[in-house]
Amino acid sequence: MNTTSSAASDGSGSAVSHDMLANAIRALSMDAVEKAKSGHPGMPMGMADVATVLFSEFLNYDPKAPDWADRDRFILSAGHGSMLIYSLLHLTGYDDVTLDEIKNFRQLGSKTPGHPEFGHTQGVETTTGPLGQGFANAVGMALAERMTNARFGDDLVDHYTYVIAGDGCLMEGISHEAASMAGHLKLGKLIVLFDDNGISIDGSTDLSVSDDQLMRFEAYGWDTSRVDGHDAEAISAAIEAARADDRPSLIACRTKIGFGAPTKEGKSSSHGAPLGADEIAGARENLGWSAGPFEIPAEVLDAWRAIGAERAGAHVAWTARYDSADAATRKAFDAAMSGKLPEGAEEAIKDLIAKHAAEKPKLATRVASQKALEALQPAIPELVGGSADLTGSNNTKVGGQDAVKAGDYSGHYIYYGVREHAMAAAMNGMALHGGLIPYGGTFLVFTDYCRPSIRLSALMGLRVIYVMTHDSIGLGEDGPTHQPVEHVAALRAIPNLNVFRPADAIETAECWLAALQDEHRPSILALTRQGLPTVRDGDTSENLSAKGGYVLADASGARKVTILATGSEVEIALAAKAALDADGIATAVVSMPSIERFTAQDAAYRKQVLGASSLMVAVEAGIRQSWDGLIGLDGIFVGMNSFGASAPYDDLYKHFGITSDAIVAEVKKRLG
Repeated sequence: MNTTSSAASDGSGSAVSHDMLANAIRALSMDAVEKAKSGHPGMPMGMADVATVLFSEFLNYDPKAPDWADRDRFILSAGHGSMLIYSLLHLTGYDDVTLDEIKNFRQLGSKTPGHPEFGHTQGVETTTGPLGQGFANAVGMALAERMTNARFGDDLVDHYTYVIAGDGCLMEGISHEAASMAGHLKLGKLIVLFDDNGISIDGSTDLSVSDDQLMRFEAYGWDTSRVDGHDAEAISAAIEAARADDRPSLIACRTKIGFGAPTKEGKSSSHGAPLGADEIAGARENLGWSAGPFEIPAEVLDAWRAIGAERAGAHVAWTARYDSADAATRKAFDAAMSGKLPEGAEEAIKDLIAKHAAEKPKLATRVASQKALEALQPAIPELVGGSADLTGSNNTKVGGQDAVKAGDYSGHYIYYGVREHAMAAAMNGMALHGGLIPYGGTFLVFTDYCRPSIRLSALMGLRVIYVMTHDSIGLGEDGPTHQPVEHVAALRAIPNLNVFRPADAIETAECWLAALQDEHRPSILALTRQGLPTVRDGDTSENLSAKGGYVLADASGARKVTILATGSEVEIALAAKAALDADGIATAVVSMPSIERFTAQDAAYRKQVLGASSLMVAVEAGIRQSWDGLIGLDGIFVGMNSFGASAPYDDLYKHFGITSDAIVAEVKKRLG
């Protein structure tokens, strides 16, 4: 084959060629896919040369300490080619990925699932597979590196983010938003290695795309270059040049998918299916690889393990710098990277709640959220906000938050522009990097644009906070295109996601604290445009919103009706309770800021809140779906069953029958 050979020492004086190192990746990849009868052998075989150069010459990592803070980040955005990273992790000596795990590729319980999963396998920095997401995560990681560097300096934070991305990643629209953002912010320590093989599942990429990717990325302000992806020396030179440039870099690596396969090299047939026994035998012959399935010659494995040990030297050097830093810097750095909330955060929220309880303000919950941020920002140096060009509407920026800019990354606020997709994915990257707690805002209806990233936040268990305002028909005149009638229900369908819809300023502060305290779950804060009165009364010492639901106003006497409500509809529920009580119908109101949190409580608490045998009513300016689990099929729902309309919000609530009078009428009709 036409690879350019280089040598690596196995530690005993013998030399192993670059070709043999790369072929070990190819052999493991095609063997694992063949055994599983499932997978994508073509990309790992095509990008083996590029990955070998990266892992042997440039990437700083430590197989025995996979999570050390200043390691370089490697993102396999083209996650379908997962055997590339699994092969590398095994060969370089990560404990998680044994040869048995390679043999169990794509099998239940293995450390080698079909696509790389963060938190499941050592050395996997993010969950990839949905194309373009890893690319956008990497932009967030590269930004987080610069922001933590601005705080702690080069001695503690100074690393690169490397990405392997394919044609599919660059076709996905999220790549445009993320690449534009990276170019604007001049994230020079981001290097993307583009697997430019010209093949997608359907066949040649000529069928569907004719973009000049280098010209495209040049327009974003990136450094770009093109290289033979099977020439080790050329790859090395290209990466070296990219590292010297102060712009983000795209290196288009022209490769052959399925490199070495006798009849499937360069064809879509090697993309997403096992090669077959005959093709693998032919590939072994073409590659000069005589070892049997899953066999790595000792000298090759020793050479790879020596590479892993050598690259870990950067960790040793970093540890010396860390040890020589002053105690205060080390303490602050450790606190930031731990992800733990500073002690002052909870106290700041408690003080704010006490203030709200005394003053009983009437505030839109988006404004109440801003007041919570004003209290939290001084207490949490790691808190970093932003908005997708809706800062003034989302109320996500507070005093003292300077903007993050190209060349000055010391700020705490990011102007994402109209890039909802990239904002959400970049926040995932920041959370994965560590040292920052990201939150970002847009309108709730635009969670449609953020949803793939929100789902991945939940799948990975990341503390990312989505400040989603204009949460219902209550936003008024902008009309049905902007009124999110189905979005709260749709978000509640995502596992491991907190969906908070607070009713007033006190609940908003409580929800913010609950979201920040939940280190392994993302949160949605669905917030109103319109002003809401303070409905919470009495003791505020306990964070009742963190329980998901609680009795806000109990019945006087034996409860006949329980009204469950969220957000702006809690006020309406309280008015309905007053009318029903006046007519002798004992009614309780339950505020339910988070159904997910409430259903996670023990049965005794849920029973105490919901009551034993009362008529159940749910009130929400959204669709019914997600409420039947609480009110039952026979329960009453007062809410939306259609899209909204353009009008002042008071008129809309009357038009769609979300009023206290409508609740009372429905209850009386049912009770007879």
